[in-house]
Amino acid sequence: MALRLCMTAFNANRCRLRHPGRKLDMCTAEATASLLQAEETFSACLAQIDALIFKPLLQAEPHDQRGKDNFKLFLLLNDRFQALWNFTEECYRILKQKCSTSESFCIQDFYTVRKGELFVRLYVQYFVTFANYVVVHGFEHATKSKSEAWKHHKTVLKQFLTDFTSETSTSLALYVVLHKPIRDHVEQYVLLLTKLNEALKEGPEKDLVTGAIKEYMKLESFISQVLDEACFTKALWKSLGYKFTDMLCVPERRLLEDSRNLPISTSTNRSDRILLFDDVLVLIQGNSFQSFDLKLVWVDKNCREKLAPGVYGLRIITPEETFLLSARDPQVKAVWRWKLNQAIRQALNGKRDFPLWGKTGEGTEPLSCRCFSYDFKLEGKFKSATYEGEWRWGKPHGKYGNEMVYKGYFKDNMRQGFGILENFSADHPFKYTGQWENDKKNGYGVWDDKDRGERYIGTWHDDHKHGQGIVVTQSGICYQRTFHAGKMVGSGILLLEDDSVYEGNFMEDLTFVGKGKLSFANGFVLEGTFTNKSGQGLQTQGILNTSNEQLDDRITKAQLGLKQFPVEKRWKGIYDQFLEFIHSGCKEEMEESFMGFHIQTSKELRTQEYLFCQRGTEDVSWKIEDILEELVQQQELKSLHCYLEKALKSSLHPLGKLLKALMIAFQATYSGIGANRHLLTLAQEEVKYYAKKIWEFYQGLLHLALEQKGQLPTKSVDGETSDQNACSIVLPLILPCFYPELFMLYMLYHEREDDLYCQGIVDLSLLPDIKLLEFLDVQKHLWPLKDLTLTTNQRRSLIKDKCFLSATECLQKLITTVDPREKLVILQKTYEEIESTVSRVVEKDYKLPMDDLLPLLMYVVSRAKIQHLGAEIHLIRDLMDPTNQGGLYDFLLTALESCYEHIQRMRLHQRENCHGTHSP
Repeated sequence: MALRLCMTAFNANRCRLRHPGRKLDMCTAEATASLLQAEETFSACLAQIDALIFKPLLQAEPHDQRGKDNFKLFLLLNDRFQALWNFTEECYRILKQKCSTSESFCIQDFYTVRKGELFVRLYVQYFVTFANYVVVHGFEHATKSKSEAWKHHKTVLKQFLTDFTSETSTSLALYVVLHKPIRDHVEQYVLLLTKLNEALKEGPEKDLVTGAIKEYMKLESFISQVLDEACFTKALWKSLGYKFTDMLCVPERRLLEDSRNLPISTSTNRSDRILLFDDVLVLIQGNSFQSFDLKLVWVDKNCREKLAPGVYGLRIITPEETFLLSARDPQVKAVWRWKLNQAIRQALNGKRDFPLWGKTGEGTEPLSCRCFSYDFKLEGKFKSATYEGEWRWGKPHGKYGNEMVYKGYFKDNMRQGFGILENFSADHPFKYTGQWENDKKNGYGVWDDKDRGERYIGTWHDDHKHGQGIVVTQSGICYQRTFHAGKMVGSGILLLEDDSVYEGNFMEDLTFVGKGKLSFANGFVLEGTFTNKSGQGLQTQGILNTSNEQLDDRITKAQLGLKQFPVEKRWKGIYDQFLEFIHSGCKEEMEESFMGFHIQTSKELRTQEYLFCQRGTEDVSWKIEDILEELVQQQELKSLHCYLEKALKSSLHPLGKLLKALMIAFQATYSGIGANRHLLTLAQEEVKYYAKKIWEFYQGLLHLALEQKGQLPTKSVDGETSDQNACSIVLPLILPCFYPELFMLYMLYHEREDDLYCQGIVDLSLLPDIKLLEFLDVQKHLWPLKDLTLTTNQRRSLIKDKCFLSATECLQKLITTVDPREKLVILQKTYEEIESTVSRVVEKDYKLPMDDLLPLLMYVVSRAKIQHLGAEIHLIRDLMDPTNQGGLYDFLLTALESCYEHIQRMRLHQRENCHGTHSP
């Protein structure tokens, strides 16, 4: 079937979709049939495009440099195309399978709705790359290829491109074929969903389909705009000489306006042509040009210079030059000013608007204060100098550099509440994340000393370390001391990297002094008085106990800071700010205080920035009145879960803001140097408390919303129920945000046990299936010998990794999720797979008693070879929903723990036998 015929089939399908059915069931069936037909036709079309265009062109790699650059872009376009094709094939297969096995359908069966986000992303990626290829004249260069493979294929291709007869139109034909069928297919989805929507009654399903239609219509608009911009930009490069094209043409760069299209000029006739791109402003005069980075361009509508009558000017300010743009029409001036400001704003944000020029009436002025680096080029006192810091209207503003930057909250122009102070100076770089009071560090905070390579976690008073504190070093040493005005006082506990523990007094350089006790990792204990004389090293008078007793785990795995830093007293600055926002009735003036951090460089308050994202970069506005209205409507468990998930992912929703601030605090404490096993419990209880506070604040917002609507607030629940909701609803939603740092601590804490377990797994993996089943005392009538299919020259006794394969593969999925609930479900499915295999072997339903389950589970665990299983088990145990305790999940987790510990004991027993000792 020719490509032309495929495109004709598209139009036929689109006509069919314009006749909606009378009944919902009939409509759904018709829509499904239309979708299947459309997908089958589209998939066939993509297959031909791949065979007739992509594969031949991929074999025709050019030898010139420009051709090679374009070829790399074509390779990326091919990748995007293949992803789109694979997605189409997968969805067609799923829908066809659903049609063959079910007579009833629901809205969720349409992947155009269910997988809408992935759908849009794949099409956006394809058309962005396609537009980039168009801009650099990719098709023209490709069709001029001198490759013999392409010359041979060009003749074959023309018989399929029957709509294009000109000898020179091959590039145009390729352009049309590589975008029109795909673009038309998006239109088909809109038509199909529109037909479906007309038959639906008001309700959640109709709302879902309506939302999907809007997204696809936005996608249609996006495709139209990116193609228009690409063609507009391509035409420009064609009209300019090679000198300009070689220096200015970048695949991602787009022309936004041209003075030949919208007349404007410089008042000094310094340019023949003015071009506005999405990243630079270009002035062309003769054979030379100047370009100005939009991030450092300011547009002043109020010209101070006198202009001739009937001339309207814009003052353009850059770090080294100021010049006028003048127009003969005030409307032309207004359009240029608006386009310049929107282009500058988008360049500063690093993101284009969607739709590309923003919605009607939207679009704020770009910030006048900006922080960037610039190299001065023109003659003058700054020539060849580099300025890195803040600018205001083209001039350096404030200090020459941003050595000291504070991002946080202020009160009466003083740092107050939660904030981050960072010094980028090479002399003494540091970072403080924590509580401020009256412009000084006060309360709980974390200090990173980048010179010394250590982190202090603890309390502060008047800018000094004061009270209890923990210090963690890059070398793995960790200690807890009392501080007074920045100095260590009293005794403390010092945990060394080799697992030795010192309890007593020690100096800042960590030398022991005075009375103390040193417990070695081998169980020896030295207790006495320590001195450290110059040139004589460490000396002591005391008693050495060599009874070789194992060092108490309570000491070697000591968890610091639990009593000293109650979890409810950490990060009060973050919680208090949010609480104040709620107590104010979520007033707009308070919203800015809560939603945005202020930034301060040197000693002056400069501007406000939004720490997590710029306003306008998210589709959802999250206005406070809308938030409170939706809170009242989303109180049922299922809808509440979806609402909280959406809110917590947003950088503009108050709960999302709160979560992002807590992420910053958590990473400041436990990432990098803070990844120390002695901080595990501190981190674990902190994450649980985050979930509790987020649930509390959600309840506070809901209470406020109900009050404002004149409704009675829901009855307050007791503390136990509230904690349970926090654990079951909020914790699974926020855990992925803290999982990398938290799981690293679990791995470090259980490193020894996991190493011993892994050695045991290596030993067991050497055994064939039958030998391993026999070794683990699995009853012979439960052995799945039918699974041990033999091939030529194989012996059954040597076959490996065949028995209980489905259960093994199921258990291996344990590491693919971070949610303890999902990990427990995987464990349950593993148990069910084991039981199913056994039932098949004995040819009847078989309920596994514990005596049978443990050896079988041990077999599966040994074959699954999960690294860090101890860390996985303990994370599940610590963070699982309390309601699961004592149930099936608890039972299965206990069984898994038993297997893990038994494998360790087997390895330990083997090691002791190797050393000639006897097992206990």
